[in-house]
Formats: sequence, C-alpha cells, structure tokens
Amino acid sequence: MNRPYNVLFLCTHNSARSIIAEAIINRVGAGKFKGYSAGSMPSGKIQPQAIALLKKLNYDTSTMRSKSWEEFTAPGAPDLDFVFTVCDNAANEVCPIWPGQPMTAHWGLPDPSEGQGNEVERALAFADTYRMLNNRIGIFTSLPLASLDQLSLKKQLDDIGRSKTDITREKA
Repeated sequence: MNRPYNVLFLCTHNSARSIIAEAIINRVGAGKFKGYSAGSMPSGKIQPQAIALLKKLNYDTSTMRSKSWEEFTAPGAPDLDFVFTVCDNAANEVCPIWPGQPMTAHWGLPDPSEGQGNEVERALAFADTYRMLNNRIGIFTSLPLASLDQLSLKKQLDDIGRSKTDITREKA
C-alpha cells in the first residue's frame, strides 16, 4: 500500500473515547496510519476533560471536532481500511455501508464522561480511557499487517478489543 492505512474510530457522541483514539493513532502510527473519529449521533462538542487530558499530554487539539459518521460515506471521503467501535452503543447500531469494505472490530470501553465523584476522580476516568486506548492502539499499530491474511487479521483485531488486561486499573 502506498498510502497510510485510514482508521475510523466510532462512538455515539464522538465527544471523548473516539476523539482520544483519533489523537493517539495519529501520534503512535504517524506515517503508517491516519486516524479519524465520528459519531452516530454526534454531540457537536468534545468533552472538556478529554481536551484537557490531550493538551496535558501535548496533543494538538486545534483541528479536533465532533462529527457525524455520514461524513465518511460521502463522496470524497477517505477510503477506510479499519473501523473500530469504542463504545457499546455504537457497536449495537446499524452502521453505514463503508466504501471499500474495511476491516471492523469492537473495542468497547466504559464512557469516562459518565464517571462519578470529584474532579480528580473524573479526570482519572479519562486517564484510564487514554491508557486503555493507548495500549490497544499500540498493539494494533505493531501488527505485521502486510503479512497477515484477512482471517488472521480479523482475529487479531477482535482479540485486541477483548483484552481484559487493560479493563481494570492495576492498584499500585
């Protein structure tokens, strides 16, 4: 392939998890992957805690926005190679037919914006989401994509989403 792999992360509101995933893959997979995010019912705004976390980690958030997945089915949209749902609601929705029949997998994570508690505890929920997505995306970007057949690749993608090691924070 003579272009980066295009990866779309989906969530219902495109306001936290999918936005964080887009940022991570564009840093971790720079040159090899181009990340995008969208929502089935976008909120039109990104969660302030997600932006604060990404800025704290030196991500450029200036071009990030909450957008509809319909943008990726329109003429002129990037040809998608991979589509990952990162929330349970989006996984249960009927997704559009993606041009090019990309590989898909469900990488569901808890919604950090539903975190309870004080400001520190809510910030921790976003940090956990970042950590889990960073782990999964790191594994994904290190896969030898060119040497895997479709069936093996699909199994690897599904296994990343089922990873239990990143679901609960280790107690230090």
